[in-house]
Amino acid sequence: MARRWRSSRTRAAGLAAAMVVLIAGGVPAGAATGSGAGRGDAGNGATPTDIAEWVLELDATALGDLLAGGRVTSVGLVKAYQARIDAYEEAYADQPGINAVIRRDPTAIADAARLDTERRRGHVRGPLHGIPILIKDNYDTADLPTSNGSRALQRWRTADDAELVERLRAAGAIVVAKTNLHEFASGVETISSLGGQTRNPYDQTRSPGGSSGGTGAGIAAGFGAVGLGSDTCGSIRNPAAHNSLVGLRPSRGLSSRDGIAPLSETQDTGGPIAKSVSDVALVLDATAGHDPDDPSTTASIGRIPRTYTAALDDTALAGARIGVFTDYLGTSAPEQATTALVRAAAGAMAAQGATVVELPAQPALTAAVDASWLIVDEHERDLNRYLAAPGSRFPRPLARLEPPTDVVTLDDIITSGRVTPTVLERLKDRQGRSTGPQDAYHQRLAQRVQAQRLLQSLLDDHRLDALVYPTVQQQAAPIGQPQQGTRTCALAANTGFPALTVPAGFTPDGMPVGVELLGSPFSEPMLLGLGFDYEQATHHRRPPAGTPPLR
Repeated sequence: MARRWRSSRTRAAGLAAAMVVLIAGGVPAGAATGSGAGRGDAGNGATPTDIAEWVLELDATALGDLLAGGRVTSVGLVKAYQARIDAYEEAYADQPGINAVIRRDPTAIADAARLDTERRRGHVRGPLHGIPILIKDNYDTADLPTSNGSRALQRWRTADDAELVERLRAAGAIVVAKTNLHEFASGVETISSLGGQTRNPYDQTRSPGGSSGGTGAGIAAGFGAVGLGSDTCGSIRNPAAHNSLVGLRPSRGLSSRDGIAPLSETQDTGGPIAKSVSDVALVLDATAGHDPDDPSTTASIGRIPRTYTAALDDTALAGARIGVFTDYLGTSAPEQATTALVRAAAGAMAAQGATVVELPAQPALTAAVDASWLIVDEHERDLNRYLAAPGSRFPRPLARLEPPTDVVTLDDIITSGRVTPTVLERLKDRQGRSTGPQDAYHQRLAQRVQAQRLLQSLLDDHRLDALVYPTVQQQAAPIGQPQQGTRTCALAANTGFPALTVPAGFTPDGMPVGVELLGSPFSEPMLLGLGFDYEQATHHRRPPAGTPPLR
């Protein structure tokens, strides 16, 4: 059944006045009575105050336990997350607002009620049954537009859900909202012509990272329990690191990219952004594996464990060998705080029983990685293929801007001009690359093979289980300034190796930093184990003070 959608700018009735004043503790006054999360939505003894704290502080794993124990309902959780969006998405008190949501799913409460009914009748689909989630708006959703953050595509409709969205819904997850992204996933600051600028909830004068910054900022601010991002070069990991979250870029072929608007077929991946390593494991259990509509996932056959949660071992670091990738440990003044936190993370891993190996510089590897960047060569080809998918619905005048006039292409989007100016220039730079001379492209493909060989040799020669390095070499940049220190994304992105980022602490400015663990292809269980052990030993994550529980 077709669903009507409303803009995230529409506030729930009765909340507008309540959410514009802060009481002494920094919490929007009157929020508890306006949240909709009343006692009828809670279970055994839980209060609206309990729920208000849970949705900010607890991960999906813990919320699943509360649902299973009857302490709260899915309707209660959805209403509590919606109340937080009402409170913190737009300007409040002296804050400009997070601006993470492009559109909300108007049927979320009805979906939650249906899943609550299933639970009462004894049918529980799994650990994600009734868990509210956020979806980056470059994932197809048949019931909501999929904009890629662009005004040019704000009325774009797809025939069905992206494969990962379909699998999460089948597992019982509830889509609360679709989130902002750096337009066409072409940047790391998360600004788009449709969604505007998303802000970091730890400091709303700073970037949330990107391109999945709406998902990262939204999870950190308590707009959903867990979310989906996409990662072509850091777009899951960077916002996870900048928002004190866990993010996984999976091995190429572990999870389907079907229905994710592409940037680069050979670099794109989709995966989770979450509050904990446990939540990442839950999402992988629901989503990983072969999909005939994504041939790359053939590589996953026979390599998916029965459950990724079996890897969550708080002794996993004991006996592990961890290599510190010193090429990415910056020494400049803006990099020193991050470098210190990553070195402290390596020390914490050693304290848990790991052998930490200080690796010498790897100039041949970093040169091969840096030379194997393929986005500019592949974006037009892959985006045009996606836009031509059967069943797509769009304004016909958009398709008529440039030939052919029966489908939308990158040329149409550029001619429309309905794109953030900085992204528009990047799109123009990619125009014609897919149909022009391919010699440079094939040279970059050859460099990629070399990078893969050198990286695997580095792991093998030193008998390493994983490399560690900063997810981003500098803290989140002020809005309006480019984010520096992002070259670290390419080690995983340009080789297809998996990488997990976990919170490593905070800079003196109070900004989150992530430490990244990289392993061999399809070593996700091992990475999750290492990350879980480190996470449980350090407990670095804390919610942002600027978006506190509603009272």
